Amino acid sequence: MSNINLIDSFQEFKDFKNIDRPTMMSVLEDVFRSMIRKKYGNDENCDVIVNTDNGDLEIWRTRKVMEDGFSEDDDLEIELAEAKTLDPTLEVGDDYIEQVTLESFGRRAILAARQTLVSKILELEKDEIFRKYKDRVGEIVTGEVYQVWKKETLVLDDEGNELLLPKSEQIPADYFKKGDTVKAVVDKVEMLNSNPKIIISRTAPEFLQRLFEMEVPEIFDGLITIKKIVREPGERAKVAVESYDDRIDPVGACVGMKGSRIHGIVRELKNENIDVINYTNNLQLYIQRALSPAKITSIKLDDEKKTAAVYLKPDQVSLAIGRGGHNIKLAGKLTGYEIDVYREADETDEDVDIEEFSDEIESWIIDEFKRIGLDTAKSVLALTVNELVKRTDLEEETVKDVLSILQAEFE
Repeated sequence: MSNINLIDSFQEFKDFKNIDRPTMMSVLEDVFRSMIRKKYGNDENCDVIVNTDNGDLEIWRTRKVMEDGFSEDDDLEIELAEAKTLDPTLEVGDDYIEQVTLESFGRRAILAARQTLVSKILELEKDEIFRKYKDRVGEIVTGEVYQVWKKETLVLDDEGNELLLPKSEQIPADYFKKGDTVKAVVDKVEMLNSNPKIIISRTAPEFLQRLFEMEVPEIFDGLITIKKIVREPGERAKVAVESYDDRIDPVGACVGMKGSRIHGIVRELKNENIDVINYTNNLQLYIQRALSPAKITSIKLDDEKKTAAVYLKPDQVSLAIGRGGHNIKLAGKLTGYEIDVYREADETDEDVDIEEFSDEIESWIIDEFKRIGLDTAKSVLALTVNELVKRTDLEEETVKDVLSILQAEFE
């Protein structure tokens, strides 16, 4: 049987990666049965055999042999005289089985069927891609950059499916060009105008979690669990981990010997600073660890307002806040408490370097005090206003303002 245009299309469709064979055969059979119904009125007496491996199609039509003049439906029955011309061995009551060729449907019907087939296959493809990626939300995927636009980057997976990496889901230091390999986590999958839209992300906490699972076998095996991750993408991240085995140090396992495990993650995240801390139910200790690398002297908690007043030595304040305030902001997100940092205000405290007040006192004034050997707050407070005016080139009003600022530190 000639395969014409329709059969040629089977060869194209049978190789679709996202459609399983039973589904493919079902779609093909539906298309052909639709053709049969249009031609013969019904398809109840027809068998459609599709071989998706080689594109072969067979349609067999069965009609009951009736006595001459007693046939009521030519689509289901055939008169004996006509049946005898086709097969002399047939008798009344026998089934006459004939093979229906595609040519018999006509070229127009074949082209229409091909269009229907194309449409159904593409629809199936889209549905299958949607289902496949819907089940993969939160998983890491690797793809190749196909096109870079201003607001997003188009990435193709191994099967040529389109993935979108919006600018908002990229680490600030990310820079991609066509052909680059990109690793990201599947963030969101939705249908938009019957087309699957797959959004991937490199800024989601899940991306960092999956990277840890890939690098740290103990996390993958469930011996260590990640309790929470908070990130300022490209800047800093804090990861709280807990071990279910007392023999395993969760922080040490995540960092690895000489940082071997965490270095690969840091590189992937464009040198994002990652703090791995040991999770604990002791809230004060948890907040203390969350503010690492700063060393805390004391903490006062308000459980109702979910606030924590943290007191530190002056040289630890900047460490607790961190560059751009990232450290204290992430510590708050990790613990669920709003954290306020205070310098220790006890008279027995150590002295404070005058440079610590650079946000309140102009640098040239600080330099003037340092010129005469006064480089700490207490060394300045030890002298009177008149003594300071005489020894420096500062106005009395300026000296009084400085003393007021320094004094407030110890009140």
